Amino acid sequence: MKLLLSRPLPVAVEQYAKTLFNTDIRQSYAPMSLEEMCRSLVEYDIVMPTLGDFFQKNVFAEAQNRRCKLLANFGVGYNHIDVDAARNHGIEVTNTPGAVTDATADIAMTLILMTARRAGEGERLVRNEKWQGWHPTQMLGLHVTGRCVGIVGMGRIGKAIARRCHFGFQTEIRYVSRTKKELEFHATYHSNLLDLASKCDIIVISVPAAHDTYHLINSAIFEAMQSHAILINISRGDVINETELIAALQTKSLAGAGLDVYEHEPNIPKELLKMENVTLLPHLGTAALDVRTDMGMMVINNCLAFANKKALPNPV
Repeated sequence: MKLLLSRPLPVAVEQYAKTLFNTDIRQSYAPMSLEEMCRSLVEYDIVMPTLGDFFQKNVFAEAQNRRCKLLANFGVGYNHIDVDAARNHGIEVTNTPGAVTDATADIAMTLILMTARRAGEGERLVRNEKWQGWHPTQMLGLHVTGRCVGIVGMGRIGKAIARRCHFGFQTEIRYVSRTKKELEFHATYHSNLLDLASKCDIIVISVPAAHDTYHLINSAIFEAMQSHAILINISRGDVINETELIAALQTKSLAGAGLDVYEHEPNIPKELLKMENVTLLPHLGTAALDVRTDMGMMVINNCLAFANKKALPNPV
């Protein structure tokens, strides 16, 4: 079977793929063009898309004489793939859940601490040689230990974040989720997002990108938040209305934000770039060699199961 990897992957993953499939590796880090996506569906049995490769209805419609029967996505999020359209054209879709959980939760904690304690701002102060020395009221931030953390979306990653906050920083945990969860620590369930927002010092967004989560976090949520509170997003960029987030930060409806994802990445609004109270990371959620290797191996194992006509380990 012919396999296309749409991006270079860790060496171990590429070698593993080559032992199992007739593998081509696209040597670009940019998203696939419409022409590339259409051609891949015609020339390959399996295609590995990833973030930015927008396999939407028009791609499946334009690709004539399709050979591809599996899109083995690299990543847990798959909102760039129209799964229903793929299935309507006889193409299955898989993803890589589980492998990303702890790494993404770690980045959430990084953003919480950096934003609450103004670490990015402090580093810029030092690098720009503007630091004039310690004094008792310098750069006072939000003390995380013992605070109230609200988790929006208590799935695998939400639970991992809550666990770190509860056991590592003795925080009170509140959460909103589709269903009430059984957890190994006390957490207060909220059925109303506005109610949650009004009660927490730190809000962490951990929901998948979907039609019902598009702009889930908007001006109504920012108005409900306490003025000293911070917002953290490690899910997908379009879960937050960035225009309304910028307005809320400018009017001090909330104290700050920590973002690893953006609504139109890699394009980031200039207003956010100028704000000292915003921590901006370049989508680092799973950016560790062992994690990306595990994700890649999961992709190849999905492909292998497909080739052997076995049940797909990670169908979406």
